[in-house]
Amino acid sequence: MKKKITVGNKVLFLLCAMYFITYIDRVNIATAAPFMQKDLNLSTTEMGLILSAFAYPYAFLQIFGGWIGDKVGPRKTLTFVGAIWSVATIVTGMVTGMFSAILARVGLGLGEGAAFPTATRAMAQWLPKDKFGYAQGIVHSASRLGNAVAPPLIALLIVAYGWRESFVIMGVISLVWMVVWMWYFRDNPKNHPKMTSEELEKLPRYVTKSEKKKIKVPWKALSKRILPVTFVDFCYGWTLWVYLTWLPSFLFTAYGLDIKSSALFAAGILMSGVIGDTLGGVISDRIYRKTNNLKLARRSLLIVGLSGSFIFLLPTLFVHNLAFIAISMSLAFFFLELCNAVLWAIPMDIAPNHSGTASGMMNTGFGVAGMLSPVAFGFLIAVSGNWQVPFIMSIVLLVAGIIVTLRIDPSKQLEEDTDIPIDPLNPNVKSV
Repeated sequence: MKKKITVGNKVLFLLCAMYFITYIDRVNIATAAPFMQKDLNLSTTEMGLILSAFAYPYAFLQIFGGWIGDKVGPRKTLTFVGAIWSVATIVTGMVTGMFSAILARVGLGLGEGAAFPTATRAMAQWLPKDKFGYAQGIVHSASRLGNAVAPPLIALLIVAYGWRESFVIMGVISLVWMVVWMWYFRDNPKNHPKMTSEELEKLPRYVTKSEKKKIKVPWKALSKRILPVTFVDFCYGWTLWVYLTWLPSFLFTAYGLDIKSSALFAAGILMSGVIGDTLGGVISDRIYRKTNNLKLARRSLLIVGLSGSFIFLLPTLFVHNLAFIAISMSLAFFFLELCNAVLWAIPMDIAPNHSGTASGMMNTGFGVAGMLSPVAFGFLIAVSGNWQVPFIMSIVLLVAGIIVTLRIDPSKQLEEDTDIPIDPLNPNVKSV
């Protein structure tokens, strides 16, 4: 008998589509940049300012965006921010110069800044606790897939229609997703017309609007618990941004590849992250189900992922062989991405009532790394004239991340002073 797809899995598919689309929308400008620069008569410095404009509002809106998602609910929040990033993407295709292009990218950062923390809140409401890691792995695999397919997809659109039209087409696709989300999703799973009692029994109890008013964000306690996760996310993000921004240039410059070959090698390396993202969440959840030890399930994957990435980045310092380095960097990226789903699952473990706010706090580390890592990497290359030097910084931060991981304990859920009822499915855990 064919197994029926649950409503929760359909919601998860919608979130995968969002992660896929938003990553294309944030990196498509890299492919269009040469055409924009030529048509708008931009200098390299001006183009650099446009490329970096996304990261600042994105980083600073993580906590506030997650808090809004907790308070207002994922349905309205993702509909609203989806409209913002969709319009910003379309407007990018209509820019006339540097300032309008910067404003469009800032708008994209404003829209996408709240997206992932709010999506985390949706997952906390729609999925059982033992599938948190799996869900985060699946959606972030979709984001890495979006990152990998963006260059050829956008290039195809540019060749067929033009660089301006490529932004308009992607913006319209984003608007379609927003409409489908608003139509299909419900904050309270019980209110979905297709929800079954069997599926609903496995989910955490939904907190009503009146109950939400009684729940105040314990900022001090929450910050204390999430800060180590934020630091590890910063260490993870620092190395990830190296891959996302400098990998093609590294292969092009250090190994003398032409632009097509370096892009193909880079795409192959980045695809290993799709596998790592999925496996990290699946393995972590499986360990949790087998042992009922959340600390072991989350910590072990972080330590293995950061350690593996550290080990396989070491050859970049000593070896100059393209095939060997491509394999080594693929393995390093695979291990690095084992951490991603786990990092996003931990805020859900620690603070289910504030999973949007908590995940926003956590992902601020990634946002700050996005502002600093590409600039520092380029600066170290310019000063030293050596591509190996900036990789040392990534290796050092990976080791620091391993050490700080030992302070993370997701098994201890955040205690709150609230009269919200205890979750009847798990008497030891307050309801979400």
